[in-house]
Amino acid sequence: MADDARSALASLPPLPAAFLEFLRENGLDPAMYSMADTIPRYIRLKPGMEPQIPEIESELKCRLDKVSWLPDFYAIPPEVHIAGSKAYQQGKIYGIDAASGAAILALDVKPGDHVLDLCAAPGAKLCMLADMLGGTGSLTGVDVAKHRLAACRTMLQKYSLGDRCRLFVADGTSFSILPVNSSLDSGEGSTDLKNNGNTFSEWTSKRSWKDRQKSKKAKIAGSPQPTSTSEPELIYYGKHSGLIGLRKCDVLRPSDDDEARSSGYDKVLVDAECTHDGSIKHIQKFEFWGWKTLDRRVLDAERTDDLLHLQLRLLANGFNLLKTGGSLVYSTCSLTVAQNENVVQQFLCKHPSAELQKINSADNWPCRSGSIFKTLRFDPATSQTSGLFVAKFTKFQT
Repeated sequence: MADDARSALASLPPLPAAFLEFLRENGLDPAMYSMADTIPRYIRLKPGMEPQIPEIESELKCRLDKVSWLPDFYAIPPEVHIAGSKAYQQGKIYGIDAASGAAILALDVKPGDHVLDLCAAPGAKLCMLADMLGGTGSLTGVDVAKHRLAACRTMLQKYSLGDRCRLFVADGTSFSILPVNSSLDSGEGSTDLKNNGNTFSEWTSKRSWKDRQKSKKAKIAGSPQPTSTSEPELIYYGKHSGLIGLRKCDVLRPSDDDEARSSGYDKVLVDAECTHDGSIKHIQKFEFWGWKTLDRRVLDAERTDDLLHLQLRLLANGFNLLKTGGSLVYSTCSLTVAQNENVVQQFLCKHPSAELQKINSADNWPCRSGSIFKTLRFDPATSQTSGLFVAKFTKFQT
């Protein structure tokens, strides 16, 4: 056992002292960062592409090992890169960690659901959600970073999954636009406004002269991220997203909590911003980005305090947008208790209509229980995945 411990420590990447102290303070074993070369890379195969697996294996020069506990997921060696492959470029496969896939599966998306992804970038989760919805329901993606949400838009279009989606650049802690409801589907009152720009016509990537001028001014001014008081910016909507022909003032109006209880989202995913310490591959990148960047992004005490506040606010707002009887999944790729169980505990204390749910599909998942009953933890040693914390809530009538 001692030899194994010495061997693990000897193979550790050159982690800086400040990060090792962060791990020690949070009760995390630095030896997990020596496992980077043993954890597979995971891909999701677009449904219907199974007959093309031999061709994809030939192109990637490796075997696709089916993940028995997660539909449509396959493991490949960690050194294999997919971005240059035809299978990736043609939208047959995309990279997403199996733990992230499990968090999405925990939502139990059904046909016809209205689904909200409150921290949507970089887009793989959004694609999986769209695949699960199929040709029914709607999917709303929100992210505070416009360039990252634009990458989501590109990804949805590449995989032909954007038909029922709409994407908003907005602060997820204050976003309050509900799904298109039945009273708006009829397009009542919209006919008089169809020709003066006040209704939604079919989306196009071509921007008006007015929008181009606005974008130029934003670039010159530095294009700050939206704040909690900024109006959401709709940067994409699909042909069957329910918006075409509707009045913009009806669709884009903010809602209140009472309205959301009856007309909110059926399912909400809050994969919150975090310190990413559970993502070994993410931490590895700091070797190239520079460890000073790690200090700024992960270890800065003021930023960490801000993160905890942000996580709680994201979870609370996602829950506010959930309809009664709906389900919300909160996840982070941090392994710290502070960003996971502590956030859950604080949230439950402040929201009496919230209740943790058992994740029924998790019975055969390679994960362990969190320190709060019904929460789950994936970690490299137990799961052969990135680290991920998952908690599922439901909203009941109070």
